Amino acid sequence: MDVIRLQEKFALIDEHWRPKVAGRLNGQEVKLVKVQGVFPWHSHADADEIFLVHRSRFRVEFRDHIADMGPGEFVLVPRGVEHRTAADEEAEVLMFEPTGVVNTGNVQDAVFTAPNGIEI
Repeated sequence: MDVIRLQEKFALIDEHWRPKVAGRLNGQEVKLVKVQGVFPWHSHADADEIFLVHRSRFRVEFRDHIADMGPGEFVLVPRGVEHRTAADEEAEVLMFEPTGVVNTGNVQDAVFTAPNGIEI
């Protein structure tokens, strides 16, 4: 029941595209991730995701539109919807998703697939 200070937690992250668990509740994980560049196209058959921007600009690209966001804005990606994420400059993002969701969904990628359950 300690206060989680996002700025302090993000300062502990020194790599891109490697989500870290900052909290758990009701079978969900709150993950923090620093991003820059473009992530691979993928989908999650059994999980919805929320991306909430903490710092900088971040976008979620869908095949038919782009959700471009700044701090304090979020987008919900429904399960099964193909998407990719991107940021032109380093961004800090909170992700909310069920425990155990692989960040690359239905795609295995040597560069982008991150280990699950790493806590900060």
